[in-house]
Amino acid sequence: MAMEIPAEVRRYWLPILLFTAGFLFQLLVLPRHFPPTHYDVLGIERFAPVERVVEAYERLSKECCKQKFRWNVTPTRHGLSETNHQPTVDIIKIRYAYELLTNPILKRDYDLYGLDEHMDVLERVKEQYQKEHFLKIDLPLLKDSVVSLTDDAFNLLTHDSFNAAIAEEYPLIILVYSKGSPRCAHFIEYWKQIGTRLDGIAKIAMVEVGDSQLAGHFTEKGFSKQPFFRNGIPAIVAYPANCRSPSCYMRYPGGLYVDSVVDWVATSVVGLPRILYYAKEALGPQFIGKSGHHKVKVIFFSSTGERAAPFLRQAAQEYSSYASFAFVLWSEDESQIWWNSLGVESAPALVFLKGPGTKPVVHHGNFSKSEFTEMMEEHKHQDLQQLRSDTSLELGCDARGHSRAGNDAAIWYCVIIAGRPGVELGKKRQILRKAQDQLIGAVDGSTTGNVDDSIEISSAATAFKDERLTFVWLDGEVQKQICAFYLATDFSGACGPRGFGDDNDKPEIFIVRFQRNATYEALKAEKKNNLVEALQGQHAYASQLVARYKGPDEIQEINRWISQIIRDGDTREIPYFTSKVPDLVPEETNKEWLRSTKNIRSAGKSLKEKISFHFKDYLTDPRIGSTLLMCGCVSLGIIWLRNNKPTQSTRQEKAPKDRTKRPRPKLSTSLFGQPSESIADVEPKDARQWEMSDSDSD
Repeated sequence: MAMEIPAEVRRYWLPILLFTAGFLFQLLVLPRHFPPTHYDVLGIERFAPVERVVEAYERLSKECCKQKFRWNVTPTRHGLSETNHQPTVDIIKIRYAYELLTNPILKRDYDLYGLDEHMDVLERVKEQYQKEHFLKIDLPLLKDSVVSLTDDAFNLLTHDSFNAAIAEEYPLIILVYSKGSPRCAHFIEYWKQIGTRLDGIAKIAMVEVGDSQLAGHFTEKGFSKQPFFRNGIPAIVAYPANCRSPSCYMRYPGGLYVDSVVDWVATSVVGLPRILYYAKEALGPQFIGKSGHHKVKVIFFSSTGERAAPFLRQAAQEYSSYASFAFVLWSEDESQIWWNSLGVESAPALVFLKGPGTKPVVHHGNFSKSEFTEMMEEHKHQDLQQLRSDTSLELGCDARGHSRAGNDAAIWYCVIIAGRPGVELGKKRQILRKAQDQLIGAVDGSTTGNVDDSIEISSAATAFKDERLTFVWLDGEVQKQICAFYLATDFSGACGPRGFGDDNDKPEIFIVRFQRNATYEALKAEKKNNLVEALQGQHAYASQLVARYKGPDEIQEINRWISQIIRDGDTREIPYFTSKVPDLVPEETNKEWLRSTKNIRSAGKSLKEKISFHFKDYLTDPRIGSTLLMCGCVSLGIIWLRNNKPTQSTRQEKAPKDRTKRPRPKLSTSLFGQPSESIADVEPKDARQWEMSDSDSD
């Protein structure tokens, strides 16, 4: 049978709980977060000078030696033997406090910010020598660790140069360090690597904690108002490019690893996009299939799995309209797959996919920022570019009078293949790209084959060489208005969205002949602005003539047809005709992945940081225990008052009932003032009442 909880305990459970929590906090939790300081170990006041530390150490060391001989050596019949080893640990603590507080740099860091990075040394020595004689301890316990800054590239800041540094154009990354910190001495080599990787993205600088006015600006303060570094030192803070206030900085919250720090700066501070890793199963459907049809696919193969370097992420942002970027982790098990599909032999490697059916361009080995920029400029376009709203002027395939050959060119041509994105359009794009490659070969003089064929395509090759001929493809589903205008058809086949059950995907090839509008040029020369503006509103810069290709899908036949069109267009007088061409629909590139996670705010002053304060900080507040005890007292008093208040009222209600009952006069019911009988009349003892009969008769 379970023991029943007494009623008084159930009634006062809340005060009991609060009292218990308050006493436990004061006796157990709080002392753990306020351990004795090294000054307490030596028995001197806090922040005592070095002279007092030396005096206290000499006094305690003599006392410990006497106690060691008296406690550890016990006489026996066979001689002396050690029986107690506790003073050895005490001697280690005293020696550790002495070495720490007599080192000027370590004492400064400990007094200013409570920094003590050698606690692992203390614990290791205590465990190693707790059963050994104190004379066997290897002294000194602490080895000197000095941060050497011989390179001027570290950019050591002072209070005077700080304001000028944060006012520069680039983001500023600051490392707070200490000259005597072993962690800082170990991290300084990594800091060099971080500075090299951030070259051109952000600038780095350093602040020594000895500059308390400047270093104290980056500290946090708890309930005791004592400044401290939450994760110790080295500590990293950053000032973004658009942050010019001294309080507008961001603290680095992660581990001290090169890759992690560089990724945090690139993503959260600079705002560069991340380049994701893809497995071999997801590379095709998730990356190649979902990225834009007009974009070059840039794939990096890495054997280390590190995140993309900042200059690669910067290039991904700058070339986002031309290319999509992805990373693949190289493994020997999948090497044969990558060799067969992309021609990659080993990692690191860089691959450019420039359209369907094109041979991948592979670069093996490492590359610098300048080398990568050159490769991107060379391969940022597909072999067959897409006619879009932001490329029409560059390609010269619009009616606004712009030609790749320049303003002196009177006639130029644009070969367009239009269709819905899919397999059929991909095949036609490959055919048109090969036709373009044939003309390139004819221009270079490397064409092999029939001489007559070369002569037949010479007009197209010459026009291509003079940049009067351009090959492009058009997304007929998105650009349905201009597609239907050029093909003189409704929204079906190559133009317009694909309907339900509609498999009629028939891409079509056509050529547009552009001729500069002589009337517009004459009016422009005469400076008749009103007519010029009217013609500009009608997009009448150049006249256009469209011819559709009806021949077979053969490269040679397509180039012959193009050459024939060019010969006729250059030699024959074609009637001037101009009509307004529909505008190209702006194709908004999906740039969700380009959005950074940058969140610039004053460190420690945001509402989120105030609400989500670290729980451990509350455990260092001595007011919690007293608050719990006070709440226990208040709750005890409230419960006691509530339990005693009903008892007093009950007694007050029962008291009148014990008194003699007074008869209550009966109210008169007479309407004319006749006296009524009183219920107070006493009935005589010998009174007799008549019994009522059940009969109604008298």
